[in-house]
Amino acid sequence: MTSTAQTPDLLAAIVAATQRMVEVRAGRESMRELERRAAAVSAPRGFKGALSRTGRLNVIAECKRRSPSKGVLKADYDPALIARSYERAGAAAISVLTEPAFFDGHLDHLTAVRQAVEVPILRKDFIIDRYQILEARAAGADAILLIVAALTPSMLKDLHRHAVDAELDVLVEIHDLRELTAALDAGASLVGVNNRNLRTLAVDIDVSRQAIELIPDEVIAVAESGLKTADELRNLKRLAYDAFLIGERLMSSEDPGQALGELLRGAAE
Repeated sequence: MTSTAQTPDLLAAIVAATQRMVEVRAGRESMRELERRAAAVSAPRGFKGALSRTGRLNVIAECKRRSPSKGVLKADYDPALIARSYERAGAAAISVLTEPAFFDGHLDHLTAVRQAVEVPILRKDFIIDRYQILEARAAGADAILLIVAALTPSMLKDLHRHAVDAELDVLVEIHDLRELTAALDAGASLVGVNNRNLRTLAVDIDVSRQAIELIPDEVIAVAESGLKTADELRNLKRLAYDAFLIGERLMSSEDPGQALGELLRGAAE
């Protein structure tokens, strides 16, 4: 991936940092050792099933301390406490940012959330290697995120297959209509439409409105990023979105769980 002096490519920078960090971690724990740890973890809880429920608004509520666009969102960050408040408020699932360099995340955050809640958990990270899939499984994740823009088509297919082999659900994230074909070709049954361009951080909710027309009915459609109001959730649900991933809108509030509860109640009216 290339970048220009005028528009730095944030995604390329994150992927490069991730590659280096995976190499360091793989030097500390071998793939074989990690495979043994992952195999010892109990069966995942159904992430896809949680997003397929009808008669409710399915929100994946996100735990993250920091974002590249807004900086530190929660100085006193306690992911387990936040996740419990999300669960009480009615979250269908929890997303946990584990990327350290740009989001201040850590796999320990996912492990803590796994011990705190009963709802399914998504490992939100920039996954580019099978090693990270095994890490997710060993830490107790029920699903992982694969970002089409961060991977070649062959990498996407391979990683999707490895995740399915590890009994994990896979949310395949697209940022424009061209990436939807790659997601479906890789076998995606869960497609997330990110309204935020990860290279420029610009947000455009029209991306979700346009993409839903091309997502097959049998694929679970998730609208991601930039969602702030109950009206937006209601409108996107009418367009046939099955679930919504919400992070900054909740993490920017004093009480994320209370913010989620208010959003869900407003969307139900």
